[in-house]
Amino acid sequence: MPTDFFGRVMVVFNRYGMSMLQGAGVSLRIALVGTIVGCIIGFAVGIVQTIPSERGDNPVKRGFLWVIKLILNAYVEFFRGTPMMAQAMFIYYGLLPMLGVNLTMWQAAYFILSINTGAYMAETVRGGILSIDAGQTEGAKAIGMTHVQTMIYVILPQALRNIMPQIGNNLIINIKDSCVLSVIGVAELLYKTKAAAGALYLNFETYTIAMIMYFIMTFACSRILRVLENRMDGADNFDLATTDTLAHTSGMYRFPDNKDKKEEG
Repeated sequence: MPTDFFGRVMVVFNRYGMSMLQGAGVSLRIALVGTIVGCIIGFAVGIVQTIPSERGDNPVKRGFLWVIKLILNAYVEFFRGTPMMAQAMFIYYGLLPMLGVNLTMWQAAYFILSINTGAYMAETVRGGILSIDAGQTEGAKAIGMTHVQTMIYVILPQALRNIMPQIGNNLIINIKDSCVLSVIGVAELLYKTKAAAGALYLNFETYTIAMIMYFIMTFACSRILRVLENRMDGADNFDLATTDTLAHTSGMYRFPDNKDKKEEG
């Protein structure tokens, strides 16, 4: 066994590097699926939470909407207020067997991370929608748009750009927090790291490798999302069109005045 630190790091990586890389791939795959599905859940819940309830609406509609919002608020508060490790144990070992639902370990991992992310994204989406100026909603209604059309074509495209940083944060958090799913048997990066450290009794060196792998994954994802944010921003400056698409002439289109007609005559 080498006496220097880097030599021992290389020993750990040579023996368990492939196993840890496989665990990193598992962590990344679970985080990506959980973030994507969680965003879909969050958008659905956030949109429903922002549906306006007016006095002139049908009482049945108002009552139904109130019940739905109450259920969704309970879902958001429960999953934001409890640790994901406890949620994983409760759902996989308790709730699913009690309901007679048979899910594989992987299906349960995707499900748990998705609904946990969805609860956080719901509040993010709700805040993003409310951050858009109310005048845009009023303008959309003034031209005859329904609430659904207003959301799809006016509000959500702007809200999506505003919440892109939070989506990136959730992805990075999910990459790191996927380690708690080892309690239901998911062999992700930290699970593999514990096995390697226990076999060689080299905790410092083994966890150094794990930290570097986590940093590479999170840094790469953050850079990619930053590029997407910049593309969604569009150009900094917008130039007015100076080409007439009908006449195919350069410059602004100009009708001939009487002086031009006389010169032509």
